[in-house]
Amino acid sequence: MTSEEKLRIIVKAADDKQAREMVLLNLNGLTMMTDYFFICSGSSNVHMRTITDNILEAMKHAGMGGIRVEGYESAQWILMDYGDIVVHVMAPEQREYYGLERFWNEAEKVPISSMI
Repeated sequence: MTSEEKLRIIVKAADDKQAREMVLLNLNGLTMMTDYFFICSGSSNVHMRTITDNILEAMKHAGMGGIRVEGYESAQWILMDYGDIVVHVMAPEQREYYGLERFWNEAEKVPISSMI
């Protein structure tokens, strides 16, 4: 499965659960750890887990199951690593504090509308 196919599944699954402030960063050429960061927020711990569960289920259905998830229990910053794509589902406070978009400000922002 290509990165673009994975991104479409991830973005749609997050959008289906009303993820907030979705951002897709293209990190190609900026780091060797991954190609893309998908970052979104939820309005509560339950909402963040719902977004995460929907992404996991959609990716599993597409044959990308067995992924390890970090931060699910505390639901402040949930991380899913699909190799070429790292998904961050973050509480608004955590997102503001850690500022991933500011840290990776050289990354190209991919329009979310092109993925839905």
